[in-house]
Amino acid sequence: MPRRKKSSPLDDMIELVSMLPWWAGVAMAPIFYVLMHGWALRAAAEMTTRPQLGSGLFYALASVGQYLLPFACLAGAAVSAWRRHQRKTLADNVSTAKSADVLEGMSWREFELLVGEGFRRKGFQVEELGGAGADGGVDLVLRKGSEKYLVQCKQWRAYKVSVQVVRELYGVMAASGAAGGFVMTSGRFTADAREFAKGRNVQLMDGDALFGLIRAVRGAGRDVPARSAEGGTQDVPEEARAAAMAPACPRCAGQMVRRTARKGANAGESFWGCAAFPKCRGTA
Repeated sequence: MPRRKKSSPLDDMIELVSMLPWWAGVAMAPIFYVLMHGWALRAAAEMTTRPQLGSGLFYALASVGQYLLPFACLAGAAVSAWRRHQRKTLADNVSTAKSADVLEGMSWREFELLVGEGFRRKGFQVEELGGAGADGGVDLVLRKGSEKYLVQCKQWRAYKVSVQVVRELYGVMAASGAAGGFVMTSGRFTADAREFAKGRNVQLMDGDALFGLIRAVRGAGRDVPARSAEGGTQDVPEEARAAAMAPACPRCAGQMVRRTARKGANAGESFWGCAAFPKCRGTA
């Protein structure tokens, strides 16, 4: 993904706050104002009693900061709220589309937001990095419990994702102690890339797999019976209830379906199998 260029420390702070929930930025604004305003008053009092160069500089910084920092917090909160709206809109549009072709018209930023929203709806905490900094091009950091996962997003329609991209992510995972990683693309992967990922905790998800992931979490919460106007509950179809209870695939994080073993020692017993089979052979 293209790397974001920060033009000033103010831009950096706005971007940092935008990574938090929007309400966190709103709550931080008055706190910063109270702190900076108090420091400005203290510096002004020191200037009247014992004028010093340091007091004047501190007063100038605090006087500007009491307005600038709250502005940055509110601006970051606005960006956070807008991105949340974008993510929801993108995911809703994809979940109602007929095929994965809907991914091809997205910008790299929209693609990254969509991937993050898909993992959020699967219960992950998502930190957006956007491939900026010395992190090997990692775009998202996922957390679930004590485990951390790294994600690279490649909105590449013209050519396949090579094995070099997968190797780079695998190296960053080893260096940072991540439990696993995902390489997401709207296109396809080379045969070498798929071969390298085998046996390693790196999952390759192409456009079809991402489309399945978004569709899988489309009805999140359907395990809760719908309430009627009279306050009772409507019957929930068994199929919908089973889909809502399905765990995430341990290999591709996609939807799983209940299957029955036909052969072997476990013949006749039920298990969870990835809905993307035979592309993905994850079981639970």
